[in-house]
Amino acid sequence: MTAASPASGVEATGRTGWFQQTLTDLFMKRAVVIDRERVAERFYLLTLESPQFRGAGWVPGQKIQVRMGTGLATRTYTPLDWDPDNGRLRILAFAHGPGPGSEWASRGGHGDACHVFGPRTSIDLRGRAPGPVVVLGDETSLGLIHALSGQAPGGVHGLVETDACRPVRQVLARLGLKSVEPFEKRHDDAHVADIECRLSGLAADGAQFVLTGRSWFIQRMRRTLKMLGMPAGRLTAKAYWVPGKTGLD
Repeated sequence: MTAASPASGVEATGRTGWFQQTLTDLFMKRAVVIDRERVAERFYLLTLESPQFRGAGWVPGQKIQVRMGTGLATRTYTPLDWDPDNGRLRILAFAHGPGPGSEWASRGGHGDACHVFGPRTSIDLRGRAPGPVVVLGDETSLGLIHALSGQAPGGVHGLVETDACRPVRQVLARLGLKSVEPFEKRHDDAHVADIECRLSGLAADGAQFVLTGRSWFIQRMRRTLKMLGMPAGRLTAKAYWVPGKTGLD
């Protein structure tokens, strides 16, 4: 029995590897990193290229999932833009904390291979009433704000909570986003009240609100907007992360 155990382990590993490779070949696009730029502390701008990106019907606000290791774990990003002619897309990666996503974003180099699943539906404002769009979120929402800025005829305004305003302002300058206000977090969440003070005037202008970022922040923003009489048809929400959980899609 003891002598047979290693062989059984190899066989099981082989079956697992075959299954992972089959899923990868069926559903994912092989891509390479052709450019990586450290925009600010913990922020990285990456350009991915793949022949399979050409002709893709990406809609601003849609997401992709990137597998950057040997397992099936992925990290989700909203492309800033998508070049279907040259088969390229750009993402803004925020190194939120220790993990494969942060490791890949901060240490990956030119020519590194990865696999991409998508694009897939996430935030879709098509068919909504015309008018300004307000995105509420955090560092993980900046890619979405950039993506939507080229689609919303009434413009996009961002109100984002952040651990540190300085690097966010550097990112905003690099991406040319002029209508985003960063609010530095405080231990008692008093900064959230400052964000709420901005909502009444924006709601009165007929804005569409997109709620993103951490789940608790979304719940509070939704409650505040409902108290302001905001109709449900002008609210879209998507939690990007929940404290203590990883791999949230």
